[in-house]
Amino acid sequence: MKKLFVITLLHCLAVVSLNSQDIVALSGGVQMRNSKGRLTEFSNILKNNDNIMIISFWATWCKPCIQELDYLNDTYDELSQEMDVTVYAISIDDARSRKRVLPLINGKGWEFEVLIDENSELKRKLNVINVPHTFIVDRNKRIIYEHTSYVPGDEEEYLKIIEGLK
Repeated sequence: MKKLFVITLLHCLAVVSLNSQDIVALSGGVQMRNSKGRLTEFSNILKNNDNIMIISFWATWCKPCIQELDYLNDTYDELSQEMDVTVYAISIDDARSRKRVLPLINGKGWEFEVLIDENSELKRKLNVINVPHTFIVDRNKRIIYEHTSYVPGDEEEYLKIIEGLK
């Protein structure tokens, strides 16, 4: 019984330390393109942001990704103005599907920042395997929550976590 308790405690500590990593340090050196084609270092974007952040990895071929981003766009005014949240959508589309990113975001009219992880470098650094993969980052640039997949209603959990940070 004591051995099980120790194993459980170590597992909990590992999860807490994973979820409290500094995203600026993890993303250092990663170059990304924004929707206007400008290249920038992702860690610089993060350093210049004092808000809580939702960072969602997505792809044009992923229907749950688009559902999640549509929801985030529908609530973007509330998130950004009332809750001080900035949303970043990071496309992981490869060379074959990347040409669909701009037409999709223009057609959807998403108001948040869309970035393209051209070489999947940030995806690898943050150990993103499946999309959608969403992170919530506090004002201290610590990853405090991450979630893989999406079904309608998941956003309620995001809102609870963000409310807890205020």
